[in-house]
Amino acid sequence: MSNFPNTTTNLNIRVDSALKRECDNLFKNLGLNMSTAINMFLNQCVKTSSIPFKIEEKKPSKELMKALKELDYMTKHPEKYKSYDSLDELFRDLDSE
Repeated sequence: MSNFPNTTTNLNIRVDSALKRECDNLFKNLGLNMSTAINMFLNQCVKTSSIPFKIEEKKPSKELMKALKELDYMTKHPEKYKSYDSLDELFRDLDSE
C-alpha cells in the first residue's frame, strides 16, 4: 500500500450491465460488495506489480487457420466455385446431384 493518508476517491467505470449483475451476485455470495472486490483487485495489482491473473491472446486452431486460408483462396478465385443467387437455386442444384 502507499504511504499516503487513508483517503478515498470515486472511480467511475463502464461495464456491461449483465456482467455487473453477475458480479454483484457473485460478490454478494462471497460476502463482498463491488467496491470491496474492486479494491481487492487494485491492491493485489499494486502488491504484485502485475495483473493478478493470466492474460493471453487466444491462438486460432490449426483447423481454423486452414479454413481461413481456404476462404482467402476462394475469395481470390471465385471463378473456380459455383455461386447461387438464392437458397432455392442452391437446393435445386443439390437435388440434381
